[in-house]
Amino acid sequence: MKSNTQTVLRRVREICLVLPDTIETLTWGKPHFRVHEKIFAGFNDQNDVATIGFKLEMEHSKAILEDPRFSRAPYVGHKGWVNMDVSAITDWNEVRDLIGESYRLIAPKKSLAKLAGKAVVPAKTKTRAKR
Repeated sequence: MKSNTQTVLRRVREICLVLPDTIETLTWGKPHFRVHEKIFAGFNDQNDVATIGFKLEMEHSKAILEDPRFSRAPYVGHKGWVNMDVSAITDWNEVRDLIGESYRLIAPKKSLAKLAGKAVVPAKTKTRAKR
């Protein structure tokens, strides 16, 4: 891993690991971040391209794909997962917001309740419909 890639991974860890009940695992040989065994963010560096993957609301996912920094994630893109090219990061607050959105979509209610009163994830939360 290049040093810049290591720096990006360190920043992603800082963002993810402050979220309640989050752990880092090696999945498919790459760092992924889980809340109660469910992945909400992942880091990949393949073919000299490093990306951060996360899930977004379907409409947000469709809209963000208009931005060339983003691409549909293989296998799960149809469910709102996108990848962001880390070489294009200019605003870490944007990355924090996107990871926060993914966390809110994946995390159980107990973990989301732990966010109350913390400025870790933006307050605009959308509840997920029960299946």
